[in-house]
This record gives sequence, C-alpha cells and structure tokens, in this order.
Amino acid sequence: MMKAIFVIIGLTLFLATKVYAYDDGDFQVWNTDIEEYKVNKDLKVAFEEEFRWGGNVSEFYYQHYDLGLSYALNKYWSIGGGYRQIYELSKRKFKMENAPYLTATLLLSGGGFSFESRNRLEYRYFEYKADSGRYRNKFTLKYPLKFTKIEIQPFVSDEVFFGFGGTNQFNQNRVSAGLGMNFTKNIKAEVYYMLVTAKSSGKWIDSNVLGTKLKIAF
Repeated sequence: MMKAIFVIIGLTLFLATKVYAYDDGDFQVWNTDIEEYKVNKDLKVAFEEEFRWGGNVSEFYYQHYDLGLSYALNKYWSIGGGYRQIYELSKRKFKMENAPYLTATLLLSGGGFSFESRNRLEYRYFEYKADSGRYRNKFTLKYPLKFTKIEIQPFVSDEVFFGFGGTNQFNQNRVSAGLGMNFTKNIKAEVYYMLVTAKSSGKWIDSNVLGTKLKIAF
C-alpha cells in the first residue's frame, strides 16, 4: 500500500492507492516544458514538449511535441489551434499519432478567484489504426491566495475526454490539485498530483501522476 499526502493551503488530501501493476493503480511521473512567445498584446505562439514515465516510473513510454497559437478575442474568450505529434510505447515500439486541434477558452474572475474552461477539438490520425476525433474540456480554478516571494498559488482542475468516430464515448478523466509559482516575470512552474482514470478494453484503470511543468515566456 502506497500513500500520498498532498497539503494545499492548510487542507490535506489523503489518497491511498494499491500500486501493484503498470496498468491499474500505477505511479507515474509527467514533465512538461513550454516556451511561449508573445507576438503582440493579443496573439501568442507556444511550443510544448512532454515526457511521461510509467510502470512505477521504471519505463519511459510517452512523448509529445506541440506547436500552437492563441488569440485573445476579449477579456473573456480566447481561441486557438495547433498541431501535436505524439510518440507512445505500444508492444515495445514507439508508435506515432498526429493530432491537429482547435481550442476555445472561457476566462472568468471574481472575488480573487480565477476560472478557466478550455474546450478542445482534436482530429487524431495514426499510422497503425483508424483515425478518430476527440473532444476535451478542462476547467481550472485558481485560489485567491499567494505565498512567499515566488507567489505560490493553489489550484484544482478537472479534464474530461470524449471520443468519437468509432468510439463515441466518455473514455478518460483527469482530476488534479497542485501549486503554481512565479520564479520571475518570465519563468513560471507548477507541481501537481493528478488522478487519471481511463477506459481500456471496457475496463476503467487508474494512474497516480506526480507532474511538473515549467513555462518560459518571452
């Protein structure tokens, strides 16, 4: 039995999970790095790369590279699009997925809280199986509390995944809680815990993820 205790702003979240296999209850580490360039006051371009280790962090199994644009329509809405190339380990070989996407994001704030709801539509095409589509919605809530000089701020988020084009169903959920921080005006980071629940061969499987994210803005 492995237990993880995550403390955010005086609230303790106790999570106890049996970690006995790579597929169900697995402990993983995900790392994301982002370089963002501000073209003008409304338009941004970002390059993202992500790496994942599974099998209780014994196996490198996933990487993606993403180039995207985001345009602010007003203070409430932004739209965007991009292209993601994914390499995921399957039967001991890395197989490629190509995923162009469109996004629309709602931004709200009040009482010091900030709320973001990102809608994302992906077209997924593969070299080894039939193409499909996917809709994702991720909401993030940031609390009106900041600590220390690097402005440590707690947040929670949840993302749902719906597949279509062969598999028309809700097939994944990611709920997370973590801390964001600003090292400088241009360097930001996050540390978080994420519970990933995904449907595979008709069975729901959990993974426990310790994630880190580093963002450099120019």
